[in-house]
Amino acid sequence: MTMQAVKEGYWYGQESPAVEVLNALRDYRSAEAAMRRRTRTSMGMGETDLLALRYLLECEREGRGVGPKELASRLGITSASMTSLVDRMVKSGHVTREPHPTDRRALLLRPTPGIDREVRQTLGGMHHQMLEVAASLSRGESMVVVDFLRRIRDVVDGIESNDARTGHN
Repeated sequence: MTMQAVKEGYWYGQESPAVEVLNALRDYRSAEAAMRRRTRTSMGMGETDLLALRYLLECEREGRGVGPKELASRLGITSASMTSLVDRMVKSGHVTREPHPTDRRALLLRPTPGIDREVRQTLGGMHHQMLEVAASLSRGESMVVVDFLRRIRDVVDGIESNDARTGHN
């Protein structure tokens, strides 16, 4: 059996347009994971660091500060891991700790000035090209893609850890 034949059937053991779609989705996810590795390497950051920075930048654009507890919850990490992450990101110059304006005991985490520009320079070209591809779709095609991706997300979000191991609901 050739590698192409194995890929065509993926886990599903058949060739069909549906399997082609799932293979294309898997290929995209692999390409995106590789791009994230390259980005992390170029910025000298780990996966969790990059996710944290992205969230902090989103919150900064919304005009709100984020405390370590909220960020830990968002990332699904322990407070000890959060402390290490913040220490690492402060040391690398990506994040600052600031006193909370109304709670003397609390801290806010903020992306350092200029870090948004660095992220945009690193990812801007790729995002522009992705937007061009998405813009080339008709309104109807866009709605089909969005609906498909949301339905796939719902399936993935609905899988319990036991279901994933056994393949059953």
